Amino acid sequence: MIYLQQTPSPLLRSLVGSLWYCRAPHGSHSRERVLPNGCMQIVFNLSRNYLTDCGKNGTESLHLPCAIISGAVARYGFVDTADMEELCGILIRPGGFARLFHERADLFFEQSIGLDAVWTDPTFIEKLSEPRTPREKLKTLDALLTSLLDNHQQRHEIVDHSMHLLLQKSLIIAQCAHSIGISERYLSRVFREHVGLSPKLFCRVWRFQSATRSLHQGVDIPWAELALSCGYYDQSHFANDFRAFSGIDPTTYSRHPRLWQNHVAVP
Repeated sequence: MIYLQQTPSPLLRSLVGSLWYCRAPHGSHSRERVLPNGCMQIVFNLSRNYLTDCGKNGTESLHLPCAIISGAVARYGFVDTADMEELCGILIRPGGFARLFHERADLFFEQSIGLDAVWTDPTFIEKLSEPRTPREKLKTLDALLTSLLDNHQQRHEIVDHSMHLLLQKSLIIAQCAHSIGISERYLSRVFREHVGLSPKLFCRVWRFQSATRSLHQGVDIPWAELALSCGYYDQSHFANDFRAFSGIDPTTYSRHPRLWQNHVAVP
């Protein structure tokens, strides 16, 4: 297997978290459970002309376009490992999609939609397929993204300020809105349109990601202590949220072999 991840060029970094390439043609299992991370992604299949939609229970095999926008989600999904024969993708920072493509992120919530809905270049797959090496492909992808930029792609100040207050200062939504000087309703609407999730749901996913990051790194502490360190009220709250987002309990996640934090093999 080959997996490569790189930071985008400076012009893109406020909008895009990373560019990645994966080539894994011989998977030992057919499905992987993918956990929510609060971000939107763009995925390109370079090995065949479609991606697989496994449905909500992971058993379907419907065809999607070979290049899709995957919206922010509030629950786990499934991917077919056959698609991993050769993929590349773009992890978009929360709030980055709306500024990059001038589209509301909430319209893509829990949707996988053909990229041509927002990116009208019909030759992007051909351009990504031409380079021979993974690094050259990611360099090409970076250049294609950069070509979309104009002078108006600045991040939304309200979204950035509210994310700082919610995540770094641990304010509740009402306190956050009061600090910024806007109504709670207006804050929720702007946040949802730019991030794709409500502020409350985004904070829950962020806490969940903090917990999975610790578990993936092999942190060996009692569940109750882990729950408190990740911002949960208690262990029960942590366990309920973990199962709601992942469909499995923390113990099952810890025991499953996995290469990536947000991918868990389905037996």
